[in-house]
Amino acid sequence: MKQSNNLWSHLLSVLALPFMATVAVPWAIHTFINIKVVSFFNHINETLSDFLSGFVMSIGFLLFLWTVLLFAKVGKGTLAPWAPPVKFVIVGPYKYVRNPMLCGVNLMLIGVALLLKNENILLWMILFLAINTLYFVKSEEPNLEKRFGADYKLYKKNVGRWIPRLRGWKM
Repeated sequence: MKQSNNLWSHLLSVLALPFMATVAVPWAIHTFINIKVVSFFNHINETLSDFLSGFVMSIGFLLFLWTVLLFAKVGKGTLAPWAPPVKFVIVGPYKYVRNPMLCGVNLMLIGVALLLKNENILLWMILFLAINTLYFVKSEEPNLEKRFGADYKLYKKNVGRWIPRLRGWKM
C-alpha cells in the first residue's frame, strides 16, 4: 500500500471522508428532507441550543484535528484507508478510546443537529455510527490485527471502541 504524508493527501482524505459526513450529508438532509421523525429540539431553549451546538462542535472538531495530526506526525499516514498510518498510534486520545477521530466526527454531527435543530441529522449520526461500527468490526480491526499483531490485540482488549476509559492506557 502506497504511503503518503503530504498536505494534499491529508486534505483529500479529510474532504473525501469527514467533510462528506459532517457537512455535505447534513446539508443535504437539512435542505431536502423535511420529514419530522421526532420533535426533540422543539423543547430546547434557543440560547442553550446555540451554546451547546458551538461547544459540542468545537470539542468534536478539536478532537478530530488532534487525531489527524497524530496520524500524520506519529503514525506517518492519513485518516484514509488508502494511506493509513504505518506506525501504531496509541498516544493522546488514543490512550482512552480506540476511535477518537470518529468520536470527534460524531460530536460535530450532534453539534450540527443542535445548530440546525434538525433531528434527521441526529438520525444520520446514529446511522453513521452504525455503519462505522460494522466497518470497524468487519474490516478495519481485522486489518489492524494483521498490520500490528499482538500489540493491537492487547490494545483492543484494554481500550474501548467508542466508550472512553477514565484513565489513559499504556502499552
